[in-house]
Amino acid sequence: MQLFLMRHGEAGFNAHSDRERTLTDTGRQQTSAMSHWLKRSIAEFDLVLVSPYLRAQQSWQEVQKHFPKPKQWLTLNELVPAGDPTRVADAIVAYAQHYQATNVLVLAHMPLLGYVVSELVQGVEPPLFATSGVVLVAQHATGHTVKWQYAPHMIGE
Repeated sequence: MQLFLMRHGEAGFNAHSDRERTLTDTGRQQTSAMSHWLKRSIAEFDLVLVSPYLRAQQSWQEVQKHFPKPKQWLTLNELVPAGDPTRVADAIVAYAQHYQATNVLVLAHMPLLGYVVSELVQGVEPPLFATSGVVLVAQHATGHTVKWQYAPHMIGE
């Protein structure tokens, strides 16, 4: 199984709550560029798990312009910035197994995503995710490994 963990695009701060923050134009462009770049590595996602926060939902709208409709996509209330990383990592793996997903996209927030990586991959410090940044975590028989990490400024789009 391949887990593509992606942070939402850049968001503005002019909102009534953190939950309601919207993507900036730059956030949309960076998310679109990362999605276009990802399309070179993967044809489709079997399962997509998205935070309920508006900026993550808007990021998913940008990503899905570049990919066919996934077999399954869900909004998970646990995928919030202060979510419990152990619970979230377990939920991601459980949903992937339940839906027999090979390629899973998780669209969420910092610091949660960094902590989820360190929950899944033994001995790895939580990485920082740039906005629209992606980390690929591969599952194999003995556990998980980080395959790569990219951010919009690294892809040359």
